[in-house]
Amino acid sequence: MFQMDAAKVTELKHFIDQCKANPSIIHTPSLAFFKTYLQSLGARFPPETKSVMTGAHMQEKGDIDMADSGEYSDSKRPIEDDDEIVESDIDLDNTDVVEPDNHPPQKMGDHAVEVTEEKRDAAQTEKLKAMDAISEGKLEEAIDHLTEAIMLNPTSAILYATRGSVFVKLKKPLAAIRDADAALAINSNSAKGYKARGMARAILGQWEQAATDLHEASKLDYDDEIGLVLKKVEPNAHKIEEHRRKYERLRKERELKKAELERKQQAEAQESEALSALKEGQVRGIHSAKELDPKLNAASKTSRLAILYFTASWCGPCRMIAPIFTSLAAKYLKVVFLKVDIDEARDVAARWNISSVPTFYFIKNGKEIDKVVGADKNELERKVKQHSG
Repeated sequence: MFQMDAAKVTELKHFIDQCKANPSIIHTPSLAFFKTYLQSLGARFPPETKSVMTGAHMQEKGDIDMADSGEYSDSKRPIEDDDEIVESDIDLDNTDVVEPDNHPPQKMGDHAVEVTEEKRDAAQTEKLKAMDAISEGKLEEAIDHLTEAIMLNPTSAILYATRGSVFVKLKKPLAAIRDADAALAINSNSAKGYKARGMARAILGQWEQAATDLHEASKLDYDDEIGLVLKKVEPNAHKIEEHRRKYERLRKERELKKAELERKQQAEAQESEALSALKEGQVRGIHSAKELDPKLNAASKTSRLAILYFTASWCGPCRMIAPIFTSLAAKYLKVVFLKVDIDEARDVAARWNISSVPTFYFIKNGKEIDKVVGADKNELERKVKQHSG
């Protein structure tokens, strides 16, 4: 009886324990022979997980290295101009679809040629010969007769449409389309022209165009063959239309999201610029209306309360309340504290109709919401607290 070396038994047990702890180890290339042997015995294994090397360790795809992830908030995320949507394939029934026939164009006839009654009769004779050839399955012969008929009477839409239908049977869709176009140029209501072109486009896999032509043909002169072809064409055309609408919607959503992100980033940039113009915890001196407007606009953009304090160097109560105003600025950091000397900034004083100092105007979103007249410390702080929330 065969006995395995004790050391080998220990190694085998260790290997089995490793497989139990990490079954994916069986997918190691060097163990391919062992994996194949076990599979032949009916063993089943978990699906293989692809891994990528990341420096000194293996990192499974899909894992995120947080040290390198570089997190972004929505508003700070870079705008990806080349982040295009990749369209999925459409599951279409393309049986019987053929490659375009790249043969030289067939003879089309000269529309400027005068067609006599004798030529019309001769053309009709050639057409009858073509119909007999078609009934006998001699399609190339039918093409020759119809071509001769077209040369005799190049103004007949039915001749072009008939030849086009034979080209469809011969799986020559481009030739069929040329004839159908010629027929429709002569007679825009040629049911046979629309039918031939629709069937040719179906052979080329141009499902939407084929559906359009075949529906037009059925409105003019419906027959069972059109209905049969539409049963295949319409499902494909609908799938293409649904696919297009889906990705148009996705692209529109992407553009809207991109526009919203740009708007948000622009707003944040404007807010950041506005904040840079406002020094938190300080009283900003205003010397003219030109200097005041940007500060009030900055306060509005950041939805902050602005307090406009009108004072004068000769005003005793102003000198008393000034330290209080400064201390409030240090306390309410999200409030914009502005000070205007009425003798220095006369244009500002005139705009606000200042008749006495000190006067405090409370402004939010560009509109006056309250005011305090006089050096009332308690009233001033109460209203700062009330409106700064």
